[in-house]
Amino acid sequence: MLKPLSDLGSGEHGIVRELQGGRRLAARLAGLGLTPGAAVAVMHNYGRGPITVAVMHTRVAIGLGQAARVMVETREGEA
Repeated sequence: MLKPLSDLGSGEHGIVRELQGGRRLAARLAGLGLTPGAAVAVMHNYGRGPITVAVMHTRVAIGLGQAARVMVETREGEA
């Protein structure tokens, strides 16, 4: 099931499947490790402000607008 990264709550995880948006956004997200196939785990998502995710052995914070353009696959029943 594909859904935006911004819809995942704290403690949920998924696999990045698609980056929506222009080249600059895709390049920025790729520089943070958010590339198709990367496993991500949401550390903090309070529904406002930045979302903190663990990706590739590091933690990064991105705005909710950018997180909404990262489509992740979750297992049915996990998220």
